[in-house]
Amino acid sequence: MKRKKQRMISGIMFMVIIIAAPLVFIFSKKSIFSAEENRPLAKMPGLSFSAIADKRYMNDMARYLSDNFPGRIKWVKSKMLMDRMVGRSVINDIYLGDDMLIERLKEPDYPEVARSVNAIGNYASHYHTKTYFMLAPTSAGIYEDKLPGSAPQLDQKKFIDETVSSMKSGVDVINIYDTLRPLKDEYIYYRTDHHWTSLGAYYAYRQASSMLGFSPIDLDKFQVETVSKDFGGTFYKKCFYDGVKKDSIDIYTYPEGSKVLEVAVNDGGETSSADDIYFRDYLKGSDKYCVFLGNNRAYTGIRTDNNNKKRILVIKDSYANSFVPFLVNHYQQIDVIDLRYIKNSIKDYVDPNSYDQTLFLYNASTFAEDTNVKTAGFF
Repeated sequence: MKRKKQRMISGIMFMVIIIAAPLVFIFSKKSIFSAEENRPLAKMPGLSFSAIADKRYMNDMARYLSDNFPGRIKWVKSKMLMDRMVGRSVINDIYLGDDMLIERLKEPDYPEVARSVNAIGNYASHYHTKTYFMLAPTSAGIYEDKLPGSAPQLDQKKFIDETVSSMKSGVDVINIYDTLRPLKDEYIYYRTDHHWTSLGAYYAYRQASSMLGFSPIDLDKFQVETVSKDFGGTFYKKCFYDGVKKDSIDIYTYPEGSKVLEVAVNDGGETSSADDIYFRDYLKGSDKYCVFLGNNRAYTGIRTDNNNKKRILVIKDSYANSFVPFLVNHYQQIDVIDLRYIKNSIKDYVDPNSYDQTLFLYNASTFAEDTNVKTAGFF
C-alpha cells in the first residue's frame, strides 16, 4: 500500500513537471540579449513551408528554446561544473587553466590571410601615407606553458612570422611578439578575456614609438586608475568558469600630456559627438572593455590640442581600443577605422592620403579569419 502511494505521488509530480515546464517557458519573460554572454539571443522563428522543408525551422526553434530556457545560465554553469568533475579541461574552445583562461585557436583561413596581406600591400602602394603593420599575439601565443598537457594549439609565433614575412615592401612591420614574450610574468593579458591589458597595450605603444617617430612616455609618469575589479571577459562568457580570478581594468592618464578636444563617432550612419575617449557607462554592464573608445564602430575621430599637425589613421580590430589612448599624446588627429563595419570603402569615411601615417593593428586570432581586411584594397 505504501509503495503504491509512493508511485502515485511520483506519477503526479512527473505530470506536474511535464505540464508546468512548458507553461513556465511560455509565460516567462523573454530577453533579446544576454548580458552574461554579451550576445543577442535567438528569436522565435517564422513558420513557413520552405523553412520546414529544409529543416531550418526546427534548427532555429531548437536555438530559440535553448537560448530562452528559464534559468539557462544557471543550467550552463551547472553543466560546466559537471564537465570539470569528469576531468574536462576545455569548454567551448576555452582551456580552463589554474589562473588563466586561454582560447583554443582555430586553424587560420590561409587564403583569406593571403588576401588580407595583399590588400594591405595594395593600400600602401596606392595611398601617399607611410604604412605600418602590427600583428599582436594573443595570450594563447604567449602562455603555451599554461595549457593542459598535449593540448592541441596553433603555433601562433610561426603564424605571425609567416604572415609578416609575406607582407609586401612598402609596409613597415612592427614586431611586438618579441617584446611581449619576455614580459609574460607581468599583467599584460586579461585572465578572462581575449584582449591585452592596458599594461600590455603600453608595451606595444612603447615598441611602436621608435618606428612611428616619437619618444614614448615613461611608464611611471602615467597616473593609473583602476576602474573595475570584477571584469569577466569574453572567455569567461563562453564557459562561466569561476575558478579563475576576475580581471581589473586600468586607465592610464598622462597629466602633462595632450588633451582631447573632440571625439566624433559613426556607427555606419550619421556622425555624432562623444564626451571622451573613455566610455565609462560600459563599466556598469558586462562588456567593460568597451570603456576604451566605446563599442566597435566604423569610425572614431579624435582631435587633440597637440599643435604638431601630425595625423595618423589606425585601421584595426578591438586590440587597438586600449592602444589608441596612448597616441593622444603624440598626434593632433587620430582617426580609427574598423573594417568590419565598413560597407564599401574606407574612403566613405576618410581620405587616406590626408594622413602622415597609417597603422594596421590586429591580433593574430582575428587576422587569421577576418574576411573584412581585404576591403582595405578597395579604392
